[in-house]
Amino acid sequence: MTEDIINKKKRIFSGIQPSGNLTIGNYFGALKNFGALQNDYECIYCIVDLHSLTVRQEPKNLRQHSYSVLALYLATGLDPEQNTLFIQSHVSAHAELSWILNCYTYMGELSRMTQFKDKSSKHADNINAGLFDYPVLMAADILLYQADLVPVGQDQKQHLELSRDIADRFNKIYSDTFVIPEPYIPKVGNKIMSLQEPERKMSKSDENENNFVLILDPYDTIIRKFKRAVTDSEKEIRFDPVNKAGISNLMGIYSSATGKSIADIEKEFSGINYGEFKIAVGEAVANELKPIQEKYNSLINEKDYLNEILKDSAQRAEHMARKTLSKVYRKVGLVPRQF
Repeated sequence: MTEDIINKKKRIFSGIQPSGNLTIGNYFGALKNFGALQNDYECIYCIVDLHSLTVRQEPKNLRQHSYSVLALYLATGLDPEQNTLFIQSHVSAHAELSWILNCYTYMGELSRMTQFKDKSSKHADNINAGLFDYPVLMAADILLYQADLVPVGQDQKQHLELSRDIADRFNKIYSDTFVIPEPYIPKVGNKIMSLQEPERKMSKSDENENNFVLILDPYDTIIRKFKRAVTDSEKEIRFDPVNKAGISNLMGIYSSATGKSIADIEKEFSGINYGEFKIAVGEAVANELKPIQEKYNSLINEKDYLNEILKDSAQRAEHMARKTLSKVYRKVGLVPRQF
């Protein structure tokens, strides 16, 4: 066995939709962890713009948000030399493999996807085939790059299981073709819930802006939103997600921003009123985001630099994706390309 094989890093794939401004849920749940992975894994981080099309987008905003996600990738510490940072639509193999995998995915599997039911209820006037089918495109995203690991939250576990099922089904028919991806559960990071409705996950598409905090929100806005966060009628700062969902969510956010344990937070704020605690959480978040915002602001208008990164990364991604796609085409019986 060669030294290269022994030392080969496992490959991680993840993607973020550029369908709006990103929240602290995206930061603490994904972006903050991405930077910590780049030294130990081969990381591929995609801007999944094709997924965004399942909901009507303003074209100008979608393009700007795609650049914004890239700038945030960089601002949170991702090195474009170490990581592959590209836009999904720049590598056509995603859409091509998605069609092939459609033919190995069953309608019943897709109909059981809970996110389809959720998004259908929110966009009842636009229940399109892409909305129903986008878990297959997600499977293509992952399987194209032979990813070993995929960082997932609770709401994405079902989609990763479908990806695994599709890969396993294809492998059994045609022999080993795809790596079966495993979920990667970060060692740190809490699921961030809505500030006004703490029983629901924080979402950038929420109509009530007081439900979420954006990564790029100004300091005063962050403090104001946390001051308005829903708590309860008690006075004790204690972690109890069932009976004290609001306070527990704030404690989770404070833990993510400071690295302190829940037990230490309970001790730190023993006897402190809710108002003071909410301000402390807001300040911790604002201070965490300040250097990221400064770096982002220095990058977002450097379009030539951003485009160069996208070009270089797309070329790397294209090379990896074509290797997989060519293998798939050959196995299903398609005539190889001669150009």
